[in-house]
Amino acid sequence: MTVPLLATPDNPIPPGATLLTVRTADGLSLRVATWAPTARVVQGTVCLVQGRAEFIEKYFETVTELRGRGFHVVAFDWRGQGGSDRTVEDPHKGHVDDFSEYKLDLAAVETQVMEARMPRPFFGLAHSMGGAICLTAAREGWLPFGRLVVLAPMVAICMIRRPKAAMRLAAFLRALGFGRRYVPGGSAVSIATKPFPNNRLTADPVRYARNAAAALAVGAGAIGDPTIGWLAAAFRAMRRFEDPRYPLGIRVPVLVVAAGADPVCSTPAVERFAARLAAGHTITLRGARHEILMERDAIREQFWAAFDAFVPGTATPVQAQGEPEAEVA
Repeated sequence: MTVPLLATPDNPIPPGATLLTVRTADGLSLRVATWAPTARVVQGTVCLVQGRAEFIEKYFETVTELRGRGFHVVAFDWRGQGGSDRTVEDPHKGHVDDFSEYKLDLAAVETQVMEARMPRPFFGLAHSMGGAICLTAAREGWLPFGRLVVLAPMVAICMIRRPKAAMRLAAFLRALGFGRRYVPGGSAVSIATKPFPNNRLTADPVRYARNAAAALAVGAGAIGDPTIGWLAAAFRAMRRFEDPRYPLGIRVPVLVVAAGADPVCSTPAVERFAARLAAGHTITLRGARHEILMERDAIREQFWAAFDAFVPGTATPVQAQGEPEAEVA
């Protein structure tokens, strides 16, 4: 049974949602939601590609903004988070053994939802871990989008003081069989529910409080800290970005939006990577923390201006969309 979308007073479900379950090639169920545009001109389909520990409900505001721009929207929860299946017993743990598992998730959404139900052209809007996965997909030739926008992509982590030592420790502990345990000091508490002062995600207290309430509503859907195995897999995935030749092989047009005050992912590393993209553009939003779409209005307005300039679609006039009740398929 598909886990329903949950609303809170400050975070209503955008009307007209269709809720789906798709099955991955290795047998996991993923929660997916789609929406039709509310504008008269259809611009194609945008797929929201989450970061680690996120969930569909967190993006309701973004869904509404994309629909108003004429886009169909696809949002889904990665394995191990949100309303999708887990591969470990504790649903609060964010775990994969290797980032190649996420390829199966994106492939399932592409074939069972986007290709089957949604109009082209397809665009990707990816945050953090989702950005790293999509950049890898673009380099390896399995990205389902014609254009890609990545926000604060997880090219390198700066919140860990000694990343090389942490990488070696994570690999060592995983080899000893501790891969499914929380990282040292980790717990089931969602980062979204921690106190606002000194948080790493946003300087906007209103959106932070909204997301904290949404995280409490979805419970275990808003997972806690990652496992040692996830961290080891993340370090392996990020190592490929260190090769200066790597971005040269990405031929998909990419807009990289870096967060100027990001305490999670390294902005200098993101900027260096983006500068070597064969078909890439980059902007850095001064003052933005890690979650650009959850930031203050002034920062979000800069983002949307860049998005609107970069993501044109095929304009197909349609009648104004109604607002049907949520459908569950």
